[in-house]
Amino acid sequence: MQRVHILYAEHHSWLYGWLRRKLGNACDAADLAHDTFLRLIVSRRAAGKLGDEPRALLTHIAKGLVVDHWRRQDVERAYLDALAQMPDPQVPSPETRLMILEALYRIEAMLRGLPERTLDIFLLAQLDGLTYRQIAERYGIALITVKRHMRTAFAACLALP
Repeated sequence: MQRVHILYAEHHSWLYGWLRRKLGNACDAADLAHDTFLRLIVSRRAAGKLGDEPRALLTHIAKGLVVDHWRRQDVERAYLDALAQMPDPQVPSPETRLMILEALYRIEAMLRGLPERTLDIFLLAQLDGLTYRQIAERYGIALITVKRHMRTAFAACLALP
């Protein structure tokens, strides 16, 4: 823990500046700089592997957080665009909107974690409405293979918190 404290004192301002340039936003940069050190503290394994280049580890962690931040922004933007299309009486309350956004973030992360072929098959079935047989024909694979991919995707959906 002492090593992380020293690392924070020596590198926080540098990391904050790097994130501010990357994000163009001081508030988000401060949040992600904080989250970077929090990840380091939580991951004792990483804290023990600081080595001679601690900035490389901090940059690696921060880049992952930046990508997650941008993905969350994309999900939020898409949701807000959908809300803008709704008539006023149907627009959910701010509390409901926050709950929906949190669920969308978890769904997006789960989908991103699926193997590419499984994701493609799942989206063809769920969004495009293709039957399993149509998907099998499109990919030139057995129907049972499509069912296995769908079972994997459904299991991931059911595992969402």
